[in-house]
Amino acid sequence: MNISSPKKTIVILVFLVIIWGLNWPLTKLALNDAPPILFSGLRTLLGGLILLIFALRNYRLLRFKEMWKIYGISTLLNVIVFYGLQTIGIEYLPAGMFSAILYVQPVLLGIFSWLWLGESMYGIKIVGLLLGFIGVTVICVNGIESDLSIIGILLALSSAIVWGIGTVYIKKIGDRVDAIWLVTVQFIIGGIVLLGVGSGVESWSTINWSIAFISNLLFIAAFVIALGWLAYFSLMRFGEVSKIGAITFLIPLVAIVSSVFILKESITSKLLIGLLFIIISICCVNLTPKSIRIKPNEMI
Repeated sequence: MNISSPKKTIVILVFLVIIWGLNWPLTKLALNDAPPILFSGLRTLLGGLILLIFALRNYRLLRFKEMWKIYGISTLLNVIVFYGLQTIGIEYLPAGMFSAILYVQPVLLGIFSWLWLGESMYGIKIVGLLLGFIGVTVICVNGIESDLSIIGILLALSSAIVWGIGTVYIKKIGDRVDAIWLVTVQFIIGGIVLLGVGSGVESWSTINWSIAFISNLLFIAAFVIALGWLAYFSLMRFGEVSKIGAITFLIPLVAIVSSVFILKESITSKLLIGLLFIIISICCVNLTPKSIRIKPNEMI
């Protein structure tokens, strides 16, 4: 996916924010008709198969024997663990709140990118990270006071950590593997693993194969999984991790608004305060002081 044009980048980012924002209430609805692990396996496997149609055009770029370790690590982090924790966790919390906690991930990216990618760490970024921590704490306190599940909160935080690590890993190995094949392989393998696990602990007979469920499943597989992750990985490979991460924080805002209309979820004042802290945090994390900016003639 060529995103060298600034206009294309903006279009892809807008698409990603809207689609991934809608994903939360749609997933919550789908879990009324299917158990979490089986549903997670179905949507990821279908998304991978959809991408396979396009990936086969350049089958030589697969290089599975050479890249199997990269495919395996990415599958484990970005599909099996991330989607497993996420799909189970969203059953314990309102969709909007779960997404708000999960999207502390851009703040975590600031730390992980500093530790593993060599990105700079400075005063305003440290302040931003602290504000992000405060924001998530406020949201978590709101959940506890509202008698919401602590397990759900922990699963959301765990999902954010795994996603942050998976994103940094993709950035580190991005030049070594084809983006379409990476997304395709990880979702096919991850989907098969999740379906295997789900078949062992859940029952296929509990799935309600209604037209509404099938339509929802296909929409999520095609747009959220296939196109959404391909767009995300492409942005991360060719863009700056922290800046892309900052923009994706708009996703929980879309999730919360759409959940209000689709699921009739409520918005509390503490949830809004927590979101405000995290938004300010993301802005701080992505502000680069003039004193450490790279001058044009210093760029390689």
